[in-house]
Amino acid sequence: MNSFFLTNRGRVRQINEDSCGVFFNKSGQMLAVVADGMGGHLAGDVASSMTTSQLQKYWEENDKVETSDSAEKWLKEHISKVNTNIYSHSKDNSECKGMGTTIVAAICTSLFSTIAHIGDSRCYVLNGNGFQQITEDHSLVNELVRSGHITKEDAEHHPRRNVVLRALGTESHVEMDTKTLILEDGDKLLICSDGLSNKVSEGELKEILENKESIEQKAERLIQLANNYGGEDNITLIIVDYTSESEGE
Repeated sequence: MNSFFLTNRGRVRQINEDSCGVFFNKSGQMLAVVADGMGGHLAGDVASSMTTSQLQKYWEENDKVETSDSAEKWLKEHISKVNTNIYSHSKDNSECKGMGTTIVAAICTSLFSTIAHIGDSRCYVLNGNGFQQITEDHSLVNELVRSGHITKEDAEHHPRRNVVLRALGTESHVEMDTKTLILEDGDKLLICSDGLSNKVSEGELKEILENKESIEQKAERLIQLANNYGGEDNITLIIVDYTSESEGE
C-alpha cells in the first residue's frame, strides 16, 4: 500500500490547528492520524500536535497487531491515554484550558483497516461499492439530521454546523467509535478534517480519487480545490492507496 498526507493553513486562519501523520510500527504496519484542534487561542494546535506525536511514539514502540480485535483494542487504549494526557495538560496550563481535538486514526494492515474516530473529521472509502463516508460525525447538525429535524442538505449550510459534541481532551473520559474494513487491491481511504469535507462535495472527492494521477497530485488538487472554494478553515488529508505492487508486510 502507498500513502500520502498533506496539511494546509487555508486562506483565512492565521495558524494551522490541524495535525497529521503516517507512522509505522516495528512490523511495518501503518497508522494514519488526522487531528483537528479546537479552541483557537485556547491552544487547539497544542491538542492536535500532542495527539499525533504521542500516538506516533506509542505506535513505533508496538510490535504488530495480528487481528482487527487487537487493532481496536490498541486504538481504544492509546487514544484514551492521549485523552488523559491532553486533559491533564489543559488543567495544569491555564493558557490551554478548554483545548481539544477531533481525531481519526486508522491502523492499516495488508488484510484490514481498523478506524477509530472522535468528532467531525472523517474517513471515506473508495472501493467496488463506490465512494462512501464510513465515520459518523459527532456533531450537532448530524444529530439534527439523525433525528429528522433537518435534511442532510440543510446541514451543509447550518449556522452551527461546526459544533462538535465529542472531542479528545476536553473531558477526563471520552467515547470513540471504531470500525473495521476489509480492503482489496485498488481500494482507497481518504481521511480528512472538515476543512476539506465542508468545502468539497462527495462527488468531487470521488472524481479526484478515481483519476489516474499520483496520490501526491490528488492530495494537492484536493487542497487547492478547498482553497478555491474559500479556504476558511485549515485543510488536512491522508490518502491510503491499497495496491498489491508495493505492499510489504
